[in-house]
Amino acid sequence: MAKIFTVILLTCSLSGYGMIRLPGIISDNMVMEQHSDVRIWGWGEPYEKVSVTTSWDHKTYPPVVVDGNARWELTIHTPAAGGPYTLDIEGKNHLTVKNILIGEVWLCSGQSNMEMCANWGLKDAQAALPRSHCPEIRFFQVPKRTASVPQQQIEGRWVICDSATLAPFSAVGYFFGRTLYQRLACPVGLIESAWGGTSAEVWSPDSMITHDPILQRAAGKIVPNGQCPNLPGYAFNAMIAPLIPYKIAGVIWYQGENNTVNAGSYARLFTRMMDSWRSGWGYDLPFYFVQIAPYHYGQPYVGALLREAQAASARLPHTGMVVITDLVDDTSNVHPADKHDVGLRLANRALSETYHVGGIAYQSPVFKAMTIRNHQAWVTFQHGEEGLTVKGGQVRELFIAGEDQIFYPAEARIKDDMLIVWSDRVPRPVAVRYGFSNTGIGNLFGKNGLPVGPFRSDHWEVVVPR
Repeated sequence: MAKIFTVILLTCSLSGYGMIRLPGIISDNMVMEQHSDVRIWGWGEPYEKVSVTTSWDHKTYPPVVVDGNARWELTIHTPAAGGPYTLDIEGKNHLTVKNILIGEVWLCSGQSNMEMCANWGLKDAQAALPRSHCPEIRFFQVPKRTASVPQQQIEGRWVICDSATLAPFSAVGYFFGRTLYQRLACPVGLIESAWGGTSAEVWSPDSMITHDPILQRAAGKIVPNGQCPNLPGYAFNAMIAPLIPYKIAGVIWYQGENNTVNAGSYARLFTRMMDSWRSGWGYDLPFYFVQIAPYHYGQPYVGALLREAQAASARLPHTGMVVITDLVDDTSNVHPADKHDVGLRLANRALSETYHVGGIAYQSPVFKAMTIRNHQAWVTFQHGEEGLTVKGGQVRELFIAGEDQIFYPAEARIKDDMLIVWSDRVPRPVAVRYGFSNTGIGNLFGKNGLPVGPFRSDHWEVVVPR
């Protein structure tokens, strides 16, 4: 009995030590946002005191007390980009987080087009593997998990970019991050939290859906596919909520294909999702996303309507969309093969808008207004001031209609930054559409080399067959 009592005492004594624990996102090799107030948090024994010492300035921050929920948190200040550094965390036990870099941190999220990597057979990612070793680029890959309520802990670890760690990592995320690293000359940390086949509802707080009758009805249209969650909030709770305390520079997002079934409410859903993430992080995260590509989405016009909703969402402040219609050569594949240029276009937008690097072409011309002159439609564009150009003869995927709402193929000519559109079959035009279909691949570009975004000038109801 005495021996048993001694063992129990020893076990209890040991359990009182080594209690300070950290989430997976705070670990060796991590990248922390530069020039920022950064939260460090974890768990411990209630009422235990925890302090943090930063190696870049040898500062020990005043200790905080672990609360009754066994959680502690404090805020440290990071310097300019550099490293490697360490964090020493002192409670009843001592932890050291090693090989930390200070730089820029971005979250890469969405569905399969964000998730695609060299291990999926992606050729541009495979080609990058032999020259990918870069100690100043770090990856954190969030495991696929679901939860019915928001979680605090997240599994995973930070790894250094090389051919082995890049192979399973987002190709779009990597090409985005590599471009930032090359242009900003500072460390870059990339967090991938993506799941193929998911709708935006699962990446949104469930309360956002359940308290909005419109979004609740729309969520009911998402059909389970057996490969990913379909319930509102389930990916957000397990794969985004645990990241929210971690300071990041912004988000890149590639998703939308699975929401073509409820495209009419996607702008409402997506803008509210972005607002909810920003509310969680507590600041206006830059949010740059990819417009879905031409593809046989099923019912006529559902892809066009989803792209239209994405373009409307881009009006939200600190938000931007990249157009990729020109990067598609097979509309029977929902996964465009070119991920390098997608990542590059996202990076160019971030460089221009977040980091204020000048001289980069990053904005596709998008529809601004239409006027009628001499039986012709004169279309003007935002971000088309340098002028327009056509690649390959006549403008493709261009249609014009009169009051009867019947669209006919149109002819066009360019005058400076305007597109003049007409058809002999439409003597009194009232509407123009360009690339407004599921699979339409246009050939109209800005002189900055970027494709003109698909558009329609009308607001007529588009009837989707059931």
